[in-house]
Amino acid sequence: MAFASCLHSPCLPNALLPVLRSCSALSTSASHLHRFCSPSRFFSSSNRFKLPLMQVQVQAKRRFSFKGEEIASPADLSFEAPLKIVEYPDPILRAKNKLIGTFDDNLKNLADEMFDVMYKTDGIGLSAPQVGINVQLMVFNPVGERGEGEEIVLVNPRVNKYSKKMVPFNEGCLSFPQIYADVERPESVKIDAQDITGARFMINLSGLPARVFQHEFDHLQGTLFFDRMTEEVLDSIRANLQDLESKYEDRTGFPSPERIETRKRRKVAAGFGNS
Repeated sequence: MAFASCLHSPCLPNALLPVLRSCSALSTSASHLHRFCSPSRFFSSSNRFKLPLMQVQVQAKRRFSFKGEEIASPADLSFEAPLKIVEYPDPILRAKNKLIGTFDDNLKNLADEMFDVMYKTDGIGLSAPQVGINVQLMVFNPVGERGEGEEIVLVNPRVNKYSKKMVPFNEGCLSFPQIYADVERPESVKIDAQDITGARFMINLSGLPARVFQHEFDHLQGTLFFDRMTEEVLDSIRANLQDLESKYEDRTGFPSPERIETRKRRKVAAGFGNS
């Protein structure tokens, strides 16, 4: 999933620059935006999002309050390259993701590795639990090509506001290979996050950027995209989910930790996270 917009670099504060690992003109063509689903799928013109101006406000002097919330330890942030995509129904995708309190070279290396696996799997966004690391970290590039567009890193993201207007969109997910279905989400969102250096900032997103952020943010809350589907839409991919459950059992020798046939409908908030 992803996050795209036009940034006027002369207006960007220095504190935000570590968030943007590369900048170039973004294309709104279907050849880039279709990566939200699959390299072989194209959107109709009605599904193409106009990439809006991204409003950024840096708050370098303010800090997140971690009171009462669990902070990731060095062990929680340890990893071995190359990273691998965790597929449904692995319980890692439902586990609690800890806040990040240490901003060091290891975190930068983790973000680099996440971008590597994202590009190799034709994605435009990736959350840490999708590579087996249960922390509050996501990366994305709406263009989906190394060296093009913007590489964005968000640490400990929070949602401040989201629009009441809900829009449907055909989504895919790297943790659900070759599965695509419609999901309704708010059209726009205002978020609070930290960059790879720990600097805090706020940002307004709409259209495709908002869509991709919400998908990845859901992963950080242990919510999967089919949790937000209507029963009618879910029925269209039920067999595919059952296939993934069977593959998990064959691969691990353990029973699937969840089954689409026996699950009770998860209650999720209209905008974000669990209700």
